[in-house]
Amino acid sequence: MDRLRRKIDQYLIDWKNSNNKMPLIIKGARQIGKTNAIRNFGENNYKTFIEINFVFQPEFKTIFEDGFVVDKIIKNITLKMPEVELNEHDTLIFFDEMQECVSTATSLKAFKEDGRFDVICSGSLMGINYKEIESNSVGNKEDYMMHSMDFEEFLWAKGYKKEQIEDLYQCMLEVKPLNTTQYSVMLSNFKDYMIVGGMPRLVNQFIINKNFSGILKMQQQILIDYEEDITKYAGGLDKTKILNCYRKIPVFLGNENKKFQISKIADGARNREYVGVIEWLSNAGIVNVSYALEQASLPLKGNYNPDNYRLYFADTGLLIGSLEEEAQQDLRNNENMNTYKGALYENIVGDMLVKAGYSLYFYKDDSKKQEMDFFIRDTESLIPVEVKANDNRAASLNSLIDSDKYKDIKYGIKLCNKNIGFNGKFYTFPYFLTFLLKRYLKEK
Repeated sequence: MDRLRRKIDQYLIDWKNSNNKMPLIIKGARQIGKTNAIRNFGENNYKTFIEINFVFQPEFKTIFEDGFVVDKIIKNITLKMPEVELNEHDTLIFFDEMQECVSTATSLKAFKEDGRFDVICSGSLMGINYKEIESNSVGNKEDYMMHSMDFEEFLWAKGYKKEQIEDLYQCMLEVKPLNTTQYSVMLSNFKDYMIVGGMPRLVNQFIINKNFSGILKMQQQILIDYEEDITKYAGGLDKTKILNCYRKIPVFLGNENKKFQISKIADGARNREYVGVIEWLSNAGIVNVSYALEQASLPLKGNYNPDNYRLYFADTGLLIGSLEEEAQQDLRNNENMNTYKGALYENIVGDMLVKAGYSLYFYKDDSKKQEMDFFIRDTESLIPVEVKANDNRAASLNSLIDSDKYKDIKYGIKLCNKNIGFNGKFYTFPYFLTFLLKRYLKEK
């Protein structure tokens, strides 16, 4: 089948055509499609495309040994690639797996000032490795955070056109319920997406086979690969502690309050012993962290407790893959989510919000029995977002909107298995429209 279309494709074209272009670092977890996207872009938009992978081609690590003057770097590249003909202002150099050669980051300033060659870097930019790269390239590069495929990209992969997605958006704008066909078909697509996730190789397999055959095995292999990456790239942090946290995510998501508690990771575990672990997993693109707000008010940043958080998988398909095999079979065959039903919907909504550009925050006030799954904002107000596995009463949502205490909250959003609507206090949207929320709040 044709290569999967990604949102980064247009971003890369805009980057190429921009004035005062800087070298670009594409960040993100492994196996989300970074290399394929950059390779496709380079081969189709430049006369000359050079790809150097420092894992598979370690001999290229010496190209910087004569210093960071661009002519010397180019000379060393062409000595190793004599067949390459460089075209000034029409050549893209792609340094992949740059974490294996931190000198690459130091070279970015020279490439930026020289201006004759476009440069994109990528790799497993994890923990201490990325901090070192950051310190060596600050002010001389542009970052792009890439994720696994979002629901819109999944719909593109299934053949849906821009006009069909625009129809969904227009219904949101007009607060008009989707027709029966739209709703049932999109809900079915969404359930497929929730089980498969957004890893391109898995999506591709699902599209080709039109079933879940082989998907679980591939998900489990990615989880194993991530554990190997943790062991390889954890740097000065305790690898065992990182693995302990990573492996316990499904356990805490299965709990009612979903709070991630270091004290329950292992016997005698203390927060001070795990400093940097959660940040490392987040920087690696493996998890999404949702922080508890101190107050349900603006601003969001600076108003949260860094020691009170929930961890979600950065791809819901990998959460599915982490569950015991019997639960997965039940889910695939019967769509019966049992204990994890609420966790799965929260995980996927959190994932969709992050992919739309939001940071994650939640709120819990036990004294008033108020709890809110997520908060986002528009230009003027704080917006509570409640995720309902079943279409139950939205008691906390009503309470936050009605209370005089929360002056930044003017209205709310409820995400559930229900059609579009507005009751004067909160908007109701089906889960699968979450990917359009940011655009909706900007334009409504």
